[in-house]
Amino acid sequence: MTCGNLLCGCVGLVMTLRGEPETAAWLIVLAGILDFGDGFVARLVHVSGPFGKELDSLADVVTFGVLPATLIFQELWSQGLGNWSYLAYLIAVLSALRLANFNIDTRQSDQFIGLPVPANTIFIAAFPLMSHYQPQFSFLWHNPITLFFLIGFSFMLVAELPLLAFKFKSFGWRENRIKFIFLILSAFLLLFLQFAAVPLIIVLYILISFFAKKKE
Repeated sequence: MTCGNLLCGCVGLVMTLRGEPETAAWLIVLAGILDFGDGFVARLVHVSGPFGKELDSLADVVTFGVLPATLIFQELWSQGLGNWSYLAYLIAVLSALRLANFNIDTRQSDQFIGLPVPANTIFIAAFPLMSHYQPQFSFLWHNPITLFFLIGFSFMLVAELPLLAFKFKSFGWRENRIKFIFLILSAFLLLFLQFAAVPLIIVLYILISFFAKKKE
C-alpha cells in the first residue's frame, strides 16, 4: 500500500506534466486513501517497524511534496510567471522538513505539531478538482494570488501548531466528542459544496484543533 502511494505520486507527476492536473489530483486522493490505509492495516495486524516508517515518509515526499509543488509550478508557469513559478517548490522542501521532523519528534504520538503533509496536499488538490468539476470556482485555480496563498499556507507544515490526530483509542462520545463533531460537519460540507468543501474542512480542522487545545 505504501508503494502504491509512491506509484500514485510518480504517475501524478506525469499527468501534471501532460497538462492533466485534475487526473493528478485524483491520484493524490487515491494516495491519501492508501497512506491512511497502510497505517490502519499495520495496526490491525500488529505489524510495525522502522522500515515501514521510513518507506512511508519517502513515498510521502514524492506524492505529498513534489507532486503538489509541481502542480502549482505548472499552473504558475502557464500563466507566464516565469522564474517566480519555482517558488512552488518550497512546498516540497517544507514537506520534507515536516516528514523528517515527524519521524523523530516524540511529541507527535497522540497529536500533530504542524499541519500533516497529506492534509496540506489534499487542500491544494481540491483547487484543480474544483476548477474541472465546478467551473464557477475555476477562477481560484487560475489565479496567481490563490497559488501564492497555497505556497504560503504550506508554511503551516513546519509551524509549532498542535493539531488533533484522528487515532481513536475508543469510540465513546464523551472522549471523542470534538472529533465526531468535526466529522459530522465535514460530511455536511462535502454533501452541499462537493470539492469546494475540502479547503473549508482543512481550515475547520485547524480551528477546531486550536480551540480544543485552548480549552485544555
